[in-house]
Amino acid sequence: MSDIFTRDNLLFMVKGAGFSLLLAIGGLVIGTVIGVLIAAAKMSKNTVAKVVGNVYVELFRGTPMLLQVLFFYLGIPVIYQRITGTRMSADPYIVGLVALSCNSGAYQAELIRSGINAVDKGQWEACETLGIDHHTMMKEIILPQAFKNIIPPLTSEFITLIKDSSLISNIGALELLYSAQVLGKKYYDYLDPLLMAGLLYLIMTFIASRLSAKIERRMAVSD
Repeated sequence: MSDIFTRDNLLFMVKGAGFSLLLAIGGLVIGTVIGVLIAAAKMSKNTVAKVVGNVYVELFRGTPMLLQVLFFYLGIPVIYQRITGTRMSADPYIVGLVALSCNSGAYQAELIRSGINAVDKGQWEACETLGIDHHTMMKEIILPQAFKNIIPPLTSEFITLIKDSSLISNIGALELLYSAQVLGKKYYDYLDPLLMAGLLYLIMTFIASRLSAKIERRMAVSD
């Protein structure tokens, strides 16, 4: 076995994997909130809200994720300095979480919008007949059904976030890929750490897909 695979080094990589997983979970949760708001804006009858929603989605879906990470990490501090005249140092973990969340929000907005549109029109008509206000209808009836419809693509989005968290290594955040690079540089051997990182990514994405399948089966039974 390679000298790289010591207990301390393996724990170091597992710790990096933990950060990657936390970033993905945080990105998914915050991205869901953003996605709901952007989906609501895109479906709004207000022209300004609709334009804002469309621009947001096109902006984050139409530019590379790495560019977004670098913009938040390098570009925002420059803008802040030009406005205030003072320097700002960006935390790579916060920047990574913000970038992942904003990017995921754009993709989730489309998923949520399609999920809402997939809800039977009779549900909307029944709510209107019963005099249920729009906010309560969306919160209690429409959105729960919409999210039930989009669990499979949401799982795919989560898996994508796990893999995209590797892009945060470019700004020095100690996640899984960065930990592999650190060990590779230390031992002058990048192959073994990268193979281990790949294995850990596979484990995380496999578990995520299995959990999703289990949730889908349970929801199918509940129907």
